[in-house]
Amino acid sequence: MALLRSLSAQRTTINLVYSRNTSTNGGTAAAAAVANGNGLRRAQALHTTNNNNNSKNNNTNANSDGYAATDSETANILSTLRQVLQKQHQQLQWQNLVLSSVVAGNAGIGGGGGGGGGFYSHSTTRSLHSAARNQQAQVAPAEIAVDDEAKQRKREALKPVEPKPAGTPQRDPLDVSFNDPLAAFKSKTTWELVRAYVVYMICSSEKLVEHNMKLMKVARTLLGGRLFELLMKSSFYGHFVAGENRHTIVPTLERLRSFGVKPILDYSVEEDISQEEAEKREVESSVSSAGDVKDDGTMPQYHVDKSFADRRYKVSSARTYFYLNEATCERNMETFIKCLEAVSGATFGTGITAIKLTALGRPQLLLQLSEVIMRTRKYMEDLVGGQGNVLTHHKTIKDLEKYYASVGDNKDVQEFLKNVTSDKEGILHLFPWSGIVDENSQLSDTFRVPDPQTGQMRRLISQIPPKEEEMFRNMIRRLNTIVKTAAELDVRIMIDAEQTYFQPAISRITLEMMRKYNKEKAIVFNTYQCYLRESFREVGTDLEQAKRQNFYFGAKLVRGAYMEQERARAQALGYSDPVNPNYEATTEMYHKTLTECLRRIKLFKDSGEDAKKIGIMVASHNEDTVRFAIEKMKEIGISPEDKVICFGQLLGMCDYITFPLGQAGYSAYKYIPYGPVEEVLPYLSRRAQENKGVLKKIQKEKRLLAAEIRRRAFRGQLFYKPKGNYVPI
Repeated sequence: MALLRSLSAQRTTINLVYSRNTSTNGGTAAAAAVANGNGLRRAQALHTTNNNNNSKNNNTNANSDGYAATDSETANILSTLRQVLQKQHQQLQWQNLVLSSVVAGNAGIGGGGGGGGGFYSHSTTRSLHSAARNQQAQVAPAEIAVDDEAKQRKREALKPVEPKPAGTPQRDPLDVSFNDPLAAFKSKTTWELVRAYVVYMICSSEKLVEHNMKLMKVARTLLGGRLFELLMKSSFYGHFVAGENRHTIVPTLERLRSFGVKPILDYSVEEDISQEEAEKREVESSVSSAGDVKDDGTMPQYHVDKSFADRRYKVSSARTYFYLNEATCERNMETFIKCLEAVSGATFGTGITAIKLTALGRPQLLLQLSEVIMRTRKYMEDLVGGQGNVLTHHKTIKDLEKYYASVGDNKDVQEFLKNVTSDKEGILHLFPWSGIVDENSQLSDTFRVPDPQTGQMRRLISQIPPKEEEMFRNMIRRLNTIVKTAAELDVRIMIDAEQTYFQPAISRITLEMMRKYNKEKAIVFNTYQCYLRESFREVGTDLEQAKRQNFYFGAKLVRGAYMEQERARAQALGYSDPVNPNYEATTEMYHKTLTECLRRIKLFKDSGEDAKKIGIMVASHNEDTVRFAIEKMKEIGISPEDKVICFGQLLGMCDYITFPLGQAGYSAYKYIPYGPVEEVLPYLSRRAQENKGVLKKIQKEKRLLAAEIRRRAFRGQLFYKPKGNYVPI
């Protein structure tokens, strides 16, 4: 402030001294213009005008510097001022610059304004003038240094603003209670907050949600296409969906990124087909042309049942694909590749694309492969006793040779033993599973085991007709194309979990893709549903395989989407319920599985190996689970910068969790659906249904939304424009 007063005093002094002589000679005004730093152009213009006036009066004396005087008093004043101004001219230029900066920097703190001259009386002016002269005498010896500093400041001011170095991004403290509305919604406009509040209000009405699909169709009929689209974009569609295509979603992706959040893209277009059509397609595509063969080892859960053929039954949070033909699967592959391209172009290699394997091939093939896997486990249990798959038993080739001792001379048995995959810790696989991702292998020839009594080879999979073998190879080709494209674009693939009767095949194929592509980093991620009783064992086994075969392991942990359907189907078809008995057991399974993953990450870290060999996404809308993960990370010594743990929630849900995490430097993702308005109505219907089931979370989000809207209203920030400066981890 002392500098501010000093600069104001000098400027005021020069103004007032010049103003005394304005009526005597216009040339003085020119001097004042120069002294005030208003630029040479203004001074030259005034000087020209004054010279013209002086020539008309014929009583003008000119000096060598262009200042005119009409009498001796004026000449003496100007002579004195000339000496001062020659020394002060350049210094005042940079002082004006500094003054402007200080005033701008203090605006709203101390008030004030104007040029300063109006705040002083004539008596004060004389003392200020004297003080300015004294100050100038003191500053004069340092004029050259000051001038150099002024030039340097000017150069610095003209430099373009550079972003903060990558190592020092903006970070906010994290409120682990997730009760901070400002942190939750600083990425939203006030209109978006109001829209979210209205959407949640509607989701709180069970009657509206129950009939939401019918209501949307009625609205479409009454309003027509354009008005209906406008209504949806200003309500449900605008809240839960990012845009209509990969180009229109870019602003949303960029805004998310600027607030520290990355995307998982999902093209959410679904066919709105009737239950009858869904059942017809599923039954036809789930039975081989050779018939539904059921032998002594048949497992009923891996065969289609018409009662549950519509896989949308009692499922509100997962997208469903029904097989139509191979051409449809090709189009789905192209769509997934477009998602990869959109993610790559907007996220600088940090994004993810979610895919479903049932979109890429005939479901019958996944059913048959799943049954093979489970029959192999049963075979191993009979072989060595106990439960679980091959890896959990740590049996060696010698153990197998002893088991087949009575038929050891059989050539088929010898060939079988030759193809068993093992290492120093024991057997990894009874079959060359890599064959399932080899486009030239035949499923029918791969999955055969010797009878321990006769040595005769038994098929674990029914004979697959050549046309269906080709379909399976096409499905694998499509998946290979997608994952290869992801690797080239530096984008990751997250393969979604599906029903338990598909999941063994999906997990096996996904693991083989990991082994093939996750050699230097995790590109392919599998999904594990923690409401299943076998989740912990499955994750542990897959982690063990990744360690023993030296590939990067990626997993998304979710609670699950098919619980009610799975329970009803198990009861109807007479097999064991695969789902945990209650919500608490599911939470315990989730936390137990996550803890095991973190434990293994710590082992890698402590041994000096790459901790990124395990990458886990905590995909949960449960804030207790998110807190548990954060606490465990701190306890084990895993930091967000290790980039081994990330968090994910759906767009339009639990923003109060996602955004504070991203802004605090954690790896945070939003699951981003997109697609044309009318083609994502089934998706919107599911979102409404899902929100109805989590009313407790809705109540908290509504409360935080209301608090932020009130805060902006009271502070005059209703027209707040989000502008983030965060860098995703």
